[in-house]
Amino acid sequence: MTSGSTGLCAVVRALATSPLAGIDDAVELEPQPRPDPADLAADDVLVEVHAANVGWVDLLMTSGQYQHVPEPPYTPGLEYAGVVVWRGAAVTSVEVGARVIADGLRTGPRSLGDHRRWGGFARWAVAPADAVLPLPAPLSFDEGACLLGGSETAYHALVHRARVQPGETVLVLGATGSTGLAAVALAKRLGATVIAVGRSVAKLAKVGAYGADHLLQSAGDTPRFAAEVKRLTEGRGADVIYDPLGGAASIEALRAAAFGARFVVVGWSSTPQAARGGREANVLPTNLILMKGLDVLGSPAAISVHRDPSVRSERLASILAWANAGELRPHVGATFPLSALPAAMHAKWAGAHVGNIVVHPLAAADDT
Repeated sequence: MTSGSTGLCAVVRALATSPLAGIDDAVELEPQPRPDPADLAADDVLVEVHAANVGWVDLLMTSGQYQHVPEPPYTPGLEYAGVVVWRGAAVTSVEVGARVIADGLRTGPRSLGDHRRWGGFARWAVAPADAVLPLPAPLSFDEGACLLGGSETAYHALVHRARVQPGETVLVLGATGSTGLAAVALAKRLGATVIAVGRSVAKLAKVGAYGADHLLQSAGDTPRFAAEVKRLTEGRGADVIYDPLGGAASIEALRAAAFGARFVVVGWSSTPQAARGGREANVLPTNLILMKGLDVLGSPAAISVHRDPSVRSERLASILAWANAGELRPHVGATFPLSALPAAMHAKWAGAHVGNIVVHPLAAADDT
C-alpha cells in the first residue's frame, strides 16, 4: 500500500486522434500531491480513491469521441469508490471516514460543472459533497466503483425506453461486457426470458450466473445467431434488442427481432470511429425496420439526465435499493494497479475480461 502525501494520477493534456492513440499517447501517469484544502471549496470533499472503473467511455473521451468532452488537462475515470478524508466547512451530508461512491453524472469527466477535471484514475479526487453517495454496505470498493454506469445504462434502456414486460424475450448483445452483463441481470429481474450473445464461449459461461436463460456465441465479422433466436422463440423472434455494439451484430439482431419489436441502441463499441463520421458509420437497413414494424429507440442514459434530471430519480433509487439489499453486485473481471493503467485500458478495449475492469490507486505496482 502507498503511504504519505503523494500518489499517482492519470492526466490527459491533449486529445488524441483515436481511442487507441489515446491509451498509448494521451494518458500520462504522474505524481499527485494531496490537494491543499485551501484550494478547495467549502462544499467540496476530498476522496482517497480505492478503486476506479475503467469504462468504455473513458477510452472514447481521450480522443474526443464521446458527447461530453472535458477540456484538457483532466484526469479520466468516471466512476470510483473510496474514503472521504477531508470535507469543507459547509459540508454536513457526509462524514470524514465515510466509504463512498462517486456519482459520475455530477462529478468527474462526464459531469457538466466545475469538477470535470477530477476523475478517479488518481489517488485523490475532489467532488462536491452532493456528488458522492454512501457505498452500499454489501459491496466492496471494486463493486461500488462499477455500480452506477452499467446499471443505469441498462435501466434506462430496458425500463424507460423499451418498457420491458414480464414474459417478453430480451436479446442482449455484447452480454459479456459491463453494460451487457448489467442488462442481462436487469432483464431477468424484470421477468423476461434473456438470450445473451457474446463472442467467447468461456466468457459466456459466466453470464449464466447473472440470469441468462440462453447463451449464444457470435464470433467473426459476419455474426450469425438470428436462426437460433428464432428457434428458441418458436419462430417469433425477440421482443426487445439491447444493442451496445453497432455494426454487423446490429443487422443480425434485426433479423432476430419479432414483428413490432423494440430495438434499443445503447452504444457503438464495435465501430468506435463512427462518432467522427468515417467509414465505420453505423447504418441500420431501413427495409428490415419497415417490414418488421420495428421501433428503433435511442437510449442516451447520461444525456437524458442532463436534459431532464427528473428522469433519473426512479432508476437511481431502484439501483441503490437493490445494491443495499445485496441483490445487485457488479461483476469485476480483473483488477490492475493504477501504475498499470495502460494495460488495463488495453484490456478493456480488447474485451479481454467479463464485466468490469478496475484499477487500484493505492496498490503496489506488482499487486494484480
